[in-house]
Amino acid sequence: MKNIYIIGVGLIGGSLALDIKKNKPEVVIHGISRKETTLDEALSLKLIDKKATLDDINKADLVIISIPVDATVKLLPTVLDKISDSGLVVDAGSTKKDICKIVEAHPKRRNFLAMHPIAGTEHSGPSAAISGLFEGKTNIVCEVEKTAFKLQEKALKLFVDIGMRIRYMNPEAHDKHIAYMSHLSHISSFMLGKTVIEKEKNERDIFDMAGSGFASTVRLAKSSPEMWTPIFEQNKENVIETLKEYINNLNQFKDLMEKDDFEAVYNEMKNTNHIKQILNGIA
Repeated sequence: MKNIYIIGVGLIGGSLALDIKKNKPEVVIHGISRKETTLDEALSLKLIDKKATLDDINKADLVIISIPVDATVKLLPTVLDKISDSGLVVDAGSTKKDICKIVEAHPKRRNFLAMHPIAGTEHSGPSAAISGLFEGKTNIVCEVEKTAFKLQEKALKLFVDIGMRIRYMNPEAHDKHIAYMSHLSHISSFMLGKTVIEKEKNERDIFDMAGSGFASTVRLAKSSPEMWTPIFEQNKENVIETLKEYINNLNQFKDLMEKDDFEAVYNEMKNTNHIKQILNGIA
């Protein structure tokens, strides 16, 4: 895979470009974007080697689509139309069901690999790209059996070589699990930020009194609405289900406090401390 084209050279696309280039200096990275300024920035940051357009995709060994998931659903069939028989298209979207469904009957379905590299920050754009972002991270791959074996083998080696673990999952299971593990935390962060902004009218008070706990909890509220609104829309059913369970837990916690049952409050928090062992075990 010598010629790699990245559609969307932001946090994920740009970070993939950095890691791939670091591991394989001989690779030529081509950037594609709707905005010329984005490509200019990506060039100046040395995320890409050359600018390209969709018409150049027939020359690609690998195309990485890293744009909002609603745009991916619209663009993916066109990209597959243009890819050569020996080329592969992958996406990096945080939802998988709609993306897989849109190409299920495409004549070049074998040239597509659905994946979700679980890594990122709250920042966006080419300047947000980070070298080493994917080291030790998980890459969820869906419907791998529908991708030509030789093509999937090359792509998976590329991602393993930059430090990623590969896990296989069907699109429905992916979207259900990721609603709990990622989408809910973003909504929680956005709504915490909203609550504080609405109640603390003095921005100086927010700045002066915000501790590290608040900062870490609300960090995701700085994420791009342009990226996250389509994710919530595509995963609506699963996200609503997680919100119902989360709101129920919040209401139960509130009820315990209203009843002055602080022994139960303690036990709730103590039992939840088990999350430390789970996360430490994974690390």
